[in-house]
Amino acid sequence: MSDPNRELGYRPCVGVMLVNAAGKVFVGRRIDNKEGDWWQMPQGGVDPGEDLKDAALRELNEETGAKAEHVTILQRMDEPMRYDLPEELIGKLWNGKYRGQEQVWYVARFTGADADIDLEAHDPPEFCDWKWVDPDQLPELIVPFKKRVYRAVVEAFREIV
Repeated sequence: MSDPNRELGYRPCVGVMLVNAAGKVFVGRRIDNKEGDWWQMPQGGVDPGEDLKDAALRELNEETGAKAEHVTILQRMDEPMRYDLPEELIGKLWNGKYRGQEQVWYVARFTGADADIDLEAHDPPEFCDWKWVDPDQLPELIVPFKKRVYRAVVEAFREIV
């Protein structure tokens, strides 16, 4: 019997590793997080025809309140990263259109102050709490099915952070 989920594609997405002057990375705790204490970096879907860098800055602003003048994009990962959703989530997220996401990751320097972070900048907010963490902590904070992606992002941007 064939797997009907194999026919589903990947949702176009961007992610941002936002790094402060001390080399710490922004993570937020998702509001819809019901299964554990998971934290993630800002990420989100790309609108049709939207420039990837513009999408990254838009998502960053929506999720953190950080404005473009508080952020300097430093680099983009060479290759997009894909992950599959766990079987129990396929068909429940993104109107059932995708089996996972294909993410283009950026690293950006945050030049603003902590007071410039506003989790309620977008309605509805995605995060209920936030903190700065050491980059090496990231794979331990994210939901298990994204750990491989986070390890790759940390390695890709290690020299810049």
